[in-house]
Amino acid sequence: MHLCVVASLLLIVTARETESASLCPVKTLIWGPGLNPKIVLPARYFYVQAVDSQGHNFTSSPGENAFQVKIFAPGEQHSRIWVQALDRKDGSFIVRYRMYASYQKLQIEVKVKDVHVAKSPYILEGPVYHESCECPESRPSEWLRHMKCPKSIPQILHDLQLFQTVDLDVIAKEIPSRFGQRQSLCHYVIKNNKVYLKTYGEHVGFHIFMDAILLSLTRKVKMPDVEFFVNLGDWPLEKRNSGKNLHPIFSWCGSNETRDIVMPTYDLTESVLETMGRVSLDMMSVQANTGPAWEDKNSTAFWRGRDSRKERLELVKLARRHPHLIDAAFTNFFFFKHDERLYGPLVKQISFFDFFKYKYQLNIDGTVAAYRLPYLLAGDSVVLKQDSIFYEHFYNDLRPWTHYIPLKSDLSDLLEKIQWAKENDEEVF
Repeated sequence: MHLCVVASLLLIVTARETESASLCPVKTLIWGPGLNPKIVLPARYFYVQAVDSQGHNFTSSPGENAFQVKIFAPGEQHSRIWVQALDRKDGSFIVRYRMYASYQKLQIEVKVKDVHVAKSPYILEGPVYHESCECPESRPSEWLRHMKCPKSIPQILHDLQLFQTVDLDVIAKEIPSRFGQRQSLCHYVIKNNKVYLKTYGEHVGFHIFMDAILLSLTRKVKMPDVEFFVNLGDWPLEKRNSGKNLHPIFSWCGSNETRDIVMPTYDLTESVLETMGRVSLDMMSVQANTGPAWEDKNSTAFWRGRDSRKERLELVKLARRHPHLIDAAFTNFFFFKHDERLYGPLVKQISFFDFFKYKYQLNIDGTVAAYRLPYLLAGDSVVLKQDSIFYEHFYNDLRPWTHYIPLKSDLSDLLEKIQWAKENDEEVF
């Protein structure tokens, strides 16, 4: 008898939903980088798309425990591997696993009621390295190929085009002299795949985030010898428009008024390095915690945060006048005086996952770009994003009215945009 029929008969016994009974192990799809032993990540992952016996993708969850996943090293008495299957509630799953040792071979089994799914079991012929293994690939080009990194990234090319030549001896003196007293900087040197650093300024604790990503890279690949400066603060630094006096500085945030070289934020890199570790919020966990179905979400626009920009003050005042459209409140005051008559009482912080109980998420700048944006985009709510001079490394890949609903920088059209979204529910969703 066909495996799909066998699996369906087994599922009928315990399935609570009619759709679950038609889940077909043979036609279900499995793919992703976690099936390639040469792709070394802090937490490896792959995708599972549930497919029915007619070849149609599921569009809702077949059940949180529809798939049983087992990952182990054949021949080992104990495999130090933590596995999670994240239900995205749209018929697909992210299976991720974090290894705490390296193995010569891994076996990945994905089953539905003891029936193997797709091409399971998958055999990863090693060595299969774990995150902390000092096992660098000696050829950077091979590492880039295995990781399937793009040949070029437009934002990086754009930022670097102003620095066709750099005199390292000169900038090693000029940058600390220009910025080292008032700002927080870190001078990095990678030599023979070892990372060296020197900090400048008073508040330099954030160098630990850059240290972590560089050390992770040097464990995975033989890095070229390189020297550069990293801005450890939020605000981008290089405000000169052009000329020979421009200084190349890497920053977590860029702006239309500065010339810093923008890289992923410390928040994002930390969430990747510590996935399935000491952080609970990462780009994958968000996708499994998107709250109620769209029709059951609260239809007001939601925001929580601190008082790090004037527009945030205006937002909270607007919410107090229009509570049927906006639920916005401060969790902390630091930059401005807290006037409860204007802004209401402070509220307790809530889990980021609880944001997705609301249909509409407001992304308003803080001191610079709001670093929560990638996590909001990973959820299934609709993002309304304020126009801004600040940007993160991926903003140029976003398109208004495709990835988010644009708002004027002064929020003067906020009520209008929320009302439009409410009146065009199907188009927005």
